[in-house]
Amino acid sequence: RLSCVRNNVWLACCGVVSAGLAVLSSFGLMLFCGVPFVVTVANAPFLILGVGVDDMFLMIASWEQSSSKHKKSDVRALLAETYSEAALSVTITTLTDVLAFFIGTWTAFPSVRSFCLYTGTAFVFCYVYTMTFFGAVIVLNHKREQGNRHWLTCMPVRVDEADKSCLYSACCVGSCSRQSSQPETHQLESKHPMSRFFEQYYGPFFTNTWTKLLVVLLYAAYLGGSVYGCTQIREGIDLRNLASDDSYVVPYYDDNEKYFSEYGPRVMVVVTESVEYWNESVRLGIAKCMQNLE
Repeated sequence: RLSCVRNNVWLACCGVVSAGLAVLSSFGLMLFCGVPFVVTVANAPFLILGVGVDDMFLMIASWEQSSSKHKKSDVRALLAETYSEAALSVTITTLTDVLAFFIGTWTAFPSVRSFCLYTGTAFVFCYVYTMTFFGAVIVLNHKREQGNRHWLTCMPVRVDEADKSCLYSACCVGSCSRQSSQPETHQLESKHPMSRFFEQYYGPFFTNTWTKLLVVLLYAAYLGGSVYGCTQIREGIDLRNLASDDSYVVPYYDDNEKYFSEYGPRVMVVVTESVEYWNESVRLGIAKCMQNLE
């Protein structure tokens, strides 16, 4: 929006900061508790960022709907209604994610266990910061808009001036609209273009009979492709990623790849019966067997 009042850049930045705080809190707590940090844990921040941004959009959308529908001036009532609409979705999403990752801690692989502990705890902190920190940021941003203050400097801006250019209005006044001389926050808010698109075009298009048939056919093709793909799965995991960074397995695989990778796969011979290794003839027989295998 070309408005220096309605612009929510700082609100979006605070949503990302909220996810970052969740990652820092989780990593700090796990390291304080002595949980080993492995290389797979480095992927956790991207998961937390995705969920945190999704929660941010839910909170902002609920706040905007509450503000446009009821026009309440009481910030507590607006925030309460926002939580009543968005908190349920955020809570269910967080519970399912946390449950899935904490179940993963039952695995026997130490690296997978550490990854699930770090990520599951980060989801808990992400929920806490969304319900507390980001809710407070939304209220502060609302008060800034009510005071008709600039999004960057938080300084009061003037109302629309008819003799100024559109660029000046967008940067210093708050709107390119020349139809009203009232502050930005007192103008009636229209529906977002994306909301109008889904309501007027997307919804009617997908309720069409031929569209429903096409969706069913596409889903059947996707399901068939997925089943076929499951039959083509091949093992290709690096075993070093399943061990802790300080495990003896890591340098073993590093040295094996460095010095013996050109000799092909390893072949092991196991003797299941007791052998008289003190008998020289037995030792010579084992050595001859090994030479024949080579």
